[in-house]
Amino acid sequence: MKIATHTLGCKVNQYDTEAMLELFENAGYESVSMNEDADVYLINTCTVTGTGDQKSVKLIRRIHREHPSAHIIAAGCLTQRDAKRVMLPGVMLAIGVQERANVVTLFEEAVRTNTPLGATASVKGAKFECLTVMRHEGKTRATMKIQEGCDRFCTYCIIPYVRGPVRSMPLEDVKKEAKRLADAGYLEIVVTGIHMGSYGREIGAKLIDAIECVCQTEGVKRVRIGSLEPVTVTEEFAQRLTQNPEICPQFHLSLQSGSESVLKRMRRRYTPDEYLEAARILRKYFPNCALTTDIIAGFPGETEEEAEETRAFVKKANFARIHVFPYSRRSGTVADAMPGQVPEEIKKQRTQKLIEIGNKLELEYVYKTVGTYEEVLFETASPDGGAEGYTKSYVRVRADAEPGEMKRVLIEKTEGAVAIGRAEI
Repeated sequence: MKIATHTLGCKVNQYDTEAMLELFENAGYESVSMNEDADVYLINTCTVTGTGDQKSVKLIRRIHREHPSAHIIAAGCLTQRDAKRVMLPGVMLAIGVQERANVVTLFEEAVRTNTPLGATASVKGAKFECLTVMRHEGKTRATMKIQEGCDRFCTYCIIPYVRGPVRSMPLEDVKKEAKRLADAGYLEIVVTGIHMGSYGREIGAKLIDAIECVCQTEGVKRVRIGSLEPVTVTEEFAQRLTQNPEICPQFHLSLQSGSESVLKRMRRRYTPDEYLEAARILRKYFPNCALTTDIIAGFPGETEEEAEETRAFVKKANFARIHVFPYSRRSGTVADAMPGQVPEEIKKQRTQKLIEIGNKLELEYVYKTVGTYEEVLFETASPDGGAEGYTKSYVRVRADAEPGEMKRVLIEKTEGAVAIGRAEI
């Protein structure tokens, strides 16, 4: 049987999709692209925003319309949150954020009995589910999920209700998984999770311990860290990072707003000044590192003055890249019931202004690489010849090379946010 997959949402979701796909392949299924006819379509849904909900449901309906005889598996966060919404015509299995290791068995049982099956058990008291993935993007960079769940309960976020409590991959399993990926030929490992700062809390370990385990694995050339929060970045944390030359000096430091009053309403556990202190620490130990972040525009009650505070903060923090999202109401969250919901048109305007600032900052950051030598891990062939890949600070580079190579490149110019260089022979 042939199976095709599609992922909506974050890198953790992408990891979970690949893990489930490999389980199907190990059971004898043939993986094909979404553009091909398949017997089974696995859709890993997202519910972080209303757009994620809509895209998930729309895709399920489209697949059934175009492939009425195929079976559909609706997995992931929207399924966990609202299984009835995804139990649409064609869906044979609705599986949430647990039991994914049993996805093949559950699916085949549903097919055998010709009865659509829901597998969305409560996440309360859930254990860390050790899934493994051998195939990753470009066969050069692998994502490694070491943490699941969140208990921060920010007022806008549905994820703690969907992904459940904090649970962590034991350090021994971290070492084994990193070794397995290195032995498979991956040069870069991206360490990720739902709330990275909570890693190890329930098993007597710290995030830096897990990161060091990955860095110390023979064959791993680069380690990139997923999203961090300012409270995680201490002098000790940054100092220990510097002892590992494999660390990529690109840090995604979650912000959401540059206004102190908005951060309080969001129930974020830091102030703008504390955020800047975390950025200062990272730049102290990693000069010229790339700081990237996420921002929500138009949070309930956000005034024009507060929006301007965020725009000014973005410039002051001098990010290398920002991801901007208009606030999306999530039923069941505190923010959904807050007064002062910002009109959609104003949210769009504020989002666009932040995107324009972010684009300018990104171009400036990339341009600073001109005239420098950068280590580039090439991932894909370029349609213009040569190959494209990324520096340790995640600047996209095009040069004369082959996918899978790691080369030292002299950056000679930029084309937009892409650096163009000459690879050393």
